[in-house]
Amino acid sequence: MIHRLEADSIQLAFDGRRILSDIYIKCETGAITGLLGRNGQGKSCLMKIIYGSLKCEKSVRFDNRIQFEAFKRPDLLLYLPQFNFIPSHISLRRIFSDFELDYSSFEHRFPEFATRYKASIGSLSGGERRLVEIYAVVKSASQFAMLDEPFTHLNPIQIDKVKDLLLEAKQNKGVIVTDHMFRHVLDISGTLYLLVNGKTHLVGTTEEIEALGYAKV
Repeated sequence: MIHRLEADSIQLAFDGRRILSDIYIKCETGAITGLLGRNGQGKSCLMKIIYGSLKCEKSVRFDNRIQFEAFKRPDLLLYLPQFNFIPSHISLRRIFSDFELDYSSFEHRFPEFATRYKASIGSLSGGERRLVEIYAVVKSASQFAMLDEPFTHLNPIQIDKVKDLLLEAKQNKGVIVTDHMFRHVLDISGTLYLLVNGKTHLVGTTEEIEALGYAKV
């Protein structure tokens, strides 16, 4: 069964400045949806609104059922914010237990973690820490995952492994991803939205992306 996440009717303003006003975004299980936009266009705000941690006028629906606080439903949606969200003192053993994940499968994919099972996540490098958080969000049994800047702090080899992980994970869930390293988003996304002046544009070609003034692709 294909599940669907949709968000629209969003109205967000700060200090009288309209940030989001003409939004529609859809993601389905079995697919990766990319979200592009220049800094300050509201990509992170949109993700927080969908997640329910930023309050505003909105309609967020899972299979046509409205969810105002999706963060209370980890079976539906998990969210990777830009910043590290797992406290530094938590051990990898505890993280994998809490997320109900098998550490050996993670270790097989990322052998550099072979001796880190009892280490605290705060003792890892920035890239290693990001890998653990990405893996926990993506491999957990939620219908959807949203990833804000997942490639930050990763080296090229790690980025390729994460892209493979996301392409594999989409077989079982829907993924929304945004990153300023937009070429990686283009590589893995089946559907692509570009956020410009508070409005989402469904784009299908590099010419459309360039015409909307985002970047030369």
